Formats: sequence, C-alpha cells, structure tokens
Amino acid sequence: MIAIRTEQTTDVAAREALLDEAYGPSRFRKTSEKIRRGRQPADGLTLVAIDGGRIVGTIRLWHAACGERPALLLGPVAVACDRQGEGIGASLVSRAVDLARSHGHRAIVLVGDAAYYGRFGFTTEKTGALAMPGPFERHRLLGLELVPGGLDGAAGVIAAAGRPVTKPRRKAA
Repeated sequence: MIAIRTEQTTDVAAREALLDEAYGPSRFRKTSEKIRRGRQPADGLTLVAIDGGRIVGTIRLWHAACGERPALLLGPVAVACDRQGEGIGASLVSRAVDLARSHGHRAIVLVGDAAYYGRFGFTTEKTGALAMPGPFERHRLLGLELVPGGLDGAAGVIAAAGRPVTKPRRKAA
C-alpha cells in the first residue's frame, strides 16, 4: 500500500536515485533547475510516496517570484519506472496542491505536459507574460491559482525566492 508523507533527511539518497532514474544526468541542465539551484524547497511541501519502505515517488515545491507575484514552482515529480501508471504521480500532485493551498500559498507554476497537469487545473491562461530563465516551451509553462487572482499581473522572468541553501560553517583552527 502506498503512503505519502513529508520527505525526511533520511530520504535524500533514495530520492536522488529516483530522480536520476527518471530524468538522467540531463536533469541538472533543465531551466527549472536554474530556479531551484541553491535554494531550499518550501517548508512542508516536499513529499515522497513510500511502498514497503521503498520510495516510489517524489514531488517538491519551491518558492518563486513571477514578477511581483509570489508563487510556488512545482517539480521535479518522479515515479519509479516500474510503478508508473498506478496513479502515484497524480496522488503526489493532488496532495502537494492541497498542502500548498492549506499553507496559504496563492499560485503554483510549472513546466510540464498540459494534458497531464490540466486535470489538476493547471493551464496557460495566466502564464503568457511569464518566461523562464533559459530555454523552455511556452505551451508547457502552466499555472494554477490556489486563490482567485493569484496569478493576476504575473509577468517577467520567473525567479528564485525563498531561503538559500545554507552550508555548515567551518570552525577556525
């Protein structure tokens, strides 16, 4: 049975292996990665799907700025190759959207397949004035308002927001 829970520090290695399996080494060259790089994901919005102690799915949300409008950037989402088609990804997206809404966030943006993400309410309706900080396919830049007007006036290049990753300080000798 699949359980979805907040990611824990002990999940990092398994999550990274799953992302490597799903996306390969090119995942670090994706334009969305430029926004995520050097930032911490949004608190409480990193989820894993577990089955029998094995991580079979992952999703993360990150703080982003859509011009003057705050939003979350969804991604990456990955499901183990041998578990695709079971609804694990859809369960992760649904749970992440619900949590983002309950945490008071106003909107989510992502780069993804409109046919897949459309069932959760993501559209291109309010992303036409937005751009990514690198190559992207305009028809794949999708948004979801969690509150009415959450993306009104969103324009410009989507940028990183939120807390930077902190590195431990080295003690002076």
